[in-house]
Amino acid sequence: MAKANISVGLDIGTNSIKCMAIQKKQFDCEVLAYSEIPSFGLRKGIVTDAEETVKSIKAAISEVEKNCGKKINSVSVNIGGKHIYATPSDGTILVSRADQRISKEDIERVQQSAKAINLPKNDEVLDVIPREYIIDGQGGIKEPLNLTGVRLEAKVLLLCVFSPYFLKLTQAVLGSNIQINDVIPSPLAAAKSVLTPQQKELGVALIDIGSSTTSLSVFEEGDLIHLAIFPIGSANITNDIAIGLKIEVAIAESIKKQYGTCIFSKKEKESSKEQTPRKIEVFEKSSLTSFTKKDLVDIIEPRVSEILDLVQKELKKIGKQKLLPGGIVLTGGGSKLSKIKELTKESLELVCEIGVPKNILGVQDDPALATVAGLALEGVDFDEEPGILGITKGFGSKIKKIIRIFVP
Repeated sequence: MAKANISVGLDIGTNSIKCMAIQKKQFDCEVLAYSEIPSFGLRKGIVTDAEETVKSIKAAISEVEKNCGKKINSVSVNIGGKHIYATPSDGTILVSRADQRISKEDIERVQQSAKAINLPKNDEVLDVIPREYIIDGQGGIKEPLNLTGVRLEAKVLLLCVFSPYFLKLTQAVLGSNIQINDVIPSPLAAAKSVLTPQQKELGVALIDIGSSTTSLSVFEEGDLIHLAIFPIGSANITNDIAIGLKIEVAIAESIKKQYGTCIFSKKEKESSKEQTPRKIEVFEKSSLTSFTKKDLVDIIEPRVSEILDLVQKELKKIGKQKLLPGGIVLTGGGSKLSKIKELTKESLELVCEIGVPKNILGVQDDPALATVAGLALEGVDFDEEPGILGITKGFGSKIKKIIRIFVP
């Protein structure tokens, strides 16, 4: 794949599996093919039935191969689910060289030192994200290579995962006869495609609302500083509508997409007070469903507010509540809900925008494509640049070591 400058991203989600092939041009990338297949065998981002998941992966890959006329051998794939988390750590070493010049080996050793922490059983560190290096007490150093000193410290963020879930995912991909270039946590893949370097430098929070989970990733001074995943997503909103209106989930999903909104505008509030709310009637599957716009707001707003409350608690935990100049960026399929940007701005008291994939020609301005687009872009970087968002290439090396367990 790399020889032809083609990269493929595979987004394995609870509701669907998306696959995108892009080709690198001189200064940018272009979409060659895209597919989206309903997924089976997953729950809240976790593979529960490998056989069903393999079938869905094969179908998504096959459609892209057919549309772009090329054989796909390897992909960059995401990993999602609440079991993924980040925890801060630090490490310290003495510089090994006699001239006290810091080498790559010293940097690797101090990162290894930071990884030496006690984790819950079956959890493991996938990678180390350096946030700051300290040389002989002097902090704020981003790149210590070739600087001189006696004592090297590193403050890092450790990306951790529940190993059995991680292995189930890699088994499903390898079982589809596809090699894995890298496995990237979904929030970081989405961030790669929708956030700008300026936003990450200023301080920004990305809220990725998927079907069954919502993730929060916070960046400052160009680096990831916090990550959290909540077991609530847009499917919960659909289920609430189904329960509230006493209808089937499929009809509730259709109503959410067509009529759903998070808040009333001032004009709508005033109008509803002055006159009887207009009924909306939907006729599907030989049944008539009748409701008002207020009925939907009363169902949708509390669930979205619950998600935003969880985000606010995390921002408060790291001291960034109302303190992100880059504001909030919403992405994922759930961010297409009407007026969600306005509700987010009101709830979190920060500027807010909808994030769509950037830097790929021919890709739709659709926030639901954020993760698969980021994975495809990561594949372009895989052979040429350090890993995404400051993550070292050790991430890919770690994945390959684990994958060897399954390769005969």
